[in-house]
Amino acid sequence: MPPPSPHPAPPRFGLAPKWWILAVTASGSFMSALDASVVNVALPVIAETTGAAVSAVEWVILIYLITSSASLLLFGRLADLHGKRAIYMAGQAVFTAGSLCCGLAGTIGLLISARALQAVGSAMVFALSPAILISAFPAGERGRALGLQATVTYLGLAVGPGLGGFLTQHWGWPSIFFINLPIGVALLALAWKNLPVDRRKSNQPFDPAGAAAMAAALAAMLLFLSQGGHVGWSHPGILALGVVAVLAAAAFVWIERRIPHPALDFGLFRNRRFSASILAAYLCYLATAAVSFLLPFYLLAARGCTASRTGLVMMAVPLAMMTVTGASGSLSDRIGVRIPATAGMLLMSAGLFGLGGLRADTGLMVIVTALVLSGLGTGLFTAPNNSAIMGSVPAGRQGVAGALLAAARTVGFATGVALAGLVYTTVLGGPHETAGPDAVARAVRTGMRLIAFVPLAAAAFSLLRGTRPTP
Repeated sequence: MPPPSPHPAPPRFGLAPKWWILAVTASGSFMSALDASVVNVALPVIAETTGAAVSAVEWVILIYLITSSASLLLFGRLADLHGKRAIYMAGQAVFTAGSLCCGLAGTIGLLISARALQAVGSAMVFALSPAILISAFPAGERGRALGLQATVTYLGLAVGPGLGGFLTQHWGWPSIFFINLPIGVALLALAWKNLPVDRRKSNQPFDPAGAAAMAAALAAMLLFLSQGGHVGWSHPGILALGVVAVLAAAAFVWIERRIPHPALDFGLFRNRRFSASILAAYLCYLATAAVSFLLPFYLLAARGCTASRTGLVMMAVPLAMMTVTGASGSLSDRIGVRIPATAGMLLMSAGLFGLGGLRADTGLMVIVTALVLSGLGTGLFTAPNNSAIMGSVPAGRQGVAGALLAAARTVGFATGVALAGLVYTTVLGGPHETAGPDAVARAVRTGMRLIAFVPLAAAAFSLLRGTRPTP
């Protein structure tokens, strides 16, 4: 690993340049996380005011997920070749412009198109934030920096639903996008002032064929996972998507192995530390998404909680994450990533096994306690694992490593929702609307028990990553 990037500006307001860089990347991650969580609350209002069907409104979320995931590797590789600063700032500008277009959209079609533009900007920001951040901090402070950034990201996820409901109720759904405009302009100014200019750029050619094949594989896979539960896994369209995903992935591997400068260097995966950490991240996000999908069904249909109370209960996870993520990053700088990351996944699994005992009359405090355990485990895991990923690749591949980490998150989320939905509908054995509280509790309970084994697998990968210290 190279030493921290030099920065021409002297300390301002008593802060060294590296802390200003942390402020830039953390604020960008906060805004992207906030936007991702704030939109869900407004979907019913968007459907009502635009006259769109629920199936159409779902694409407000789906197009964002697919577009950002499909473009992550593209921007990660471009940043490694041509510099991180310019592409990161372009991402902030595109995201802000996309937010303006979303707020001005008067029809569901225009809104979906604007969300795709917004997702392109989000992909630039999320793919490059880890690489920019670790280039500013020495190896001994990497975990601390990534932990602080993750804490701010979880804060965005935590406040998003409440803020989205407040804005939508008082100023209408366009306000949830317009609020990004002053924030985006301020972040652009902050990035322009504080992000260092990349001093080393590569003259290697870009790999458009590989990037296109990877984008097609990810897009088809996410559509397959997200839509299979709605229209049926045996539907011809869903089967066709599965075939396209497999063929595109095979084409991607074939292309990357036959060119001298591939978009994704498969040699990275020969590093056990890197590959095990990426798999552990994927499994963690899968489990997190499955819980977020299943628990609201239980709280609303089995317990009869209101939507507002359900939201408050669900906030236990991101709030618990926030309390330990920064500390776990600092701890990993001192003792290594293996122990805190493995302990975090074991703690998360314990929380999910606790949710595996849900009954229709289970007390809310029992549920919140299990969610807090799960959240603490996830927070304990995230920063050390991210540090292991970013610290195990050479400087010229950090953009791609950050993109793969972001892809593990989005694909993990999609897989978790698809798996949870499949288990829930299979156990329920009928339409959701006709299921009684006991049946819903049984379906959710079964899903939680199965999902609880996923963090155990992530813990195993954490142990398998080895003991070599982060460079």
